[in-house]
Amino acid sequence: MSVFEQIIGYEFKDKELLNTALTHSSYANEMQNKVKFNERLEFLGDSVLGMITAEYFFKNHPEMPEGQLTKLRASMVCEKSLYRFAQTIKLGEFLNLGRGEIHSGGRNRPSILADAFEALIAAIYLDAGFDEAKKFVLGFIANAAVEDNEIDDYKSALQEIIQKNHGEILEYFMAGESGPDHDKTFTVEVHLNSNVIGVGQGHSKKKAEQMAAKEALRLMGIKL
Repeated sequence: MSVFEQIIGYEFKDKELLNTALTHSSYANEMQNKVKFNERLEFLGDSVLGMITAEYFFKNHPEMPEGQLTKLRASMVCEKSLYRFAQTIKLGEFLNLGRGEIHSGGRNRPSILADAFEALIAAIYLDAGFDEAKKFVLGFIANAAVEDNEIDDYKSALQEIIQKNHGEILEYFMAGESGPDHDKTFTVEVHLNSNVIGVGQGHSKKKAEQMAAKEALRLMGIKL
């Protein structure tokens, strides 16, 4: 566990909390419930995560209405985002899983990793309090928010440039997709008057569009 603590940048005072956060119910069932598993921690972690995320966006987007804040928070606490966060700390490698889950790919199953990530947040909260849990969570939320904002700038910048020339038509087209359902990669082309001026890829159609816009700006000689 010391290796995992180094990865996440936090050392637990109560190691049992960490062990519970990393233990899936399938493992506990095989041990005939002699060990604790992470479902209760997941419940608490979901609430702690929601509070931290809501506070972060509330303070950093003072002009944003409630509806948009809700959507922004939802995009950060959904299974897809939590799965991505869990992957960055190699969470799946450290989970205690039952043999069946291991053989069926449980170490990379989005639902298992997302739930364990929430359990880990709760474990840090119980071990050291809200401020430490907040520090851990913001390391993921703030970076993801910055990444999304930077990406949004590419598409907006390209649109502003094209709009200066009346009659120009800018369109985005899906060129392909690959990978499993839980981790697809999309390829998008951006067309100017039916001519391809950029191609981009991303794990969502939106990000693929932004990357296509970035490529178009680069080919146009625009400094990014």
